[in-house]
Amino acid sequence: MKTEFSRMADSTASDWQIIMQEQMAFIGKLPDRILAHMELLNGDYGGFPVDRLQHCLQTAERAAEAGEDDEYVVCALLHDIGDTLGSTNHADVGAAILQPFVSEANHWMVKHHAILQGYHFFHHLGMDRNMRDALKDHEHYQHTEDFVEKYDNPAFDANAPELSLTLFEPLVRKVFSEPKRSLYKAALDNN
Repeated sequence: MKTEFSRMADSTASDWQIIMQEQMAFIGKLPDRILAHMELLNGDYGGFPVDRLQHCLQTAERAAEAGEDDEYVVCALLHDIGDTLGSTNHADVGAAILQPFVSEANHWMVKHHAILQGYHFFHHLGMDRNMRDALKDHEHYQHTEDFVEKYDNPAFDANAPELSLTLFEPLVRKVFSEPKRSLYKAALDNN
């Protein structure tokens, strides 16, 4: 079903009932779209010892094995999802996807992980490896540094067993089942 207006200003409450019904169905399929998008990282090595998907899976597995909660593990899994569409700002893209569904601490972690990870390689690119120092006073800095050091940094193991995205599918579905923070949260809660 679709509406008939040609300008948003001409829409009615009745139109928005139709739109919200369709939107709720669309939002319900978000986990499927996220999982499909993660598959785009399969086989994309970008010069690394493992492909981008295995890196993400290794990062998530390390977090899960360490006892991190489901939301954190999903953030670990999706931290580099932005590599495909945001090749020069991947952390921002990943953080934008996760923001409505995760805590502020986990959102900040994904958004800033690339800067903290840069400590390990920025100097090889002629960049300032200490760029992260500008963030040290932020309340979520240590949370992010722990993520990088424990899970992201060591997750390039070409000798590790190959992992499957299906291992984390239930967690992705759980975390993306209901937004915590969204401009549209009140409207979504009413539908």
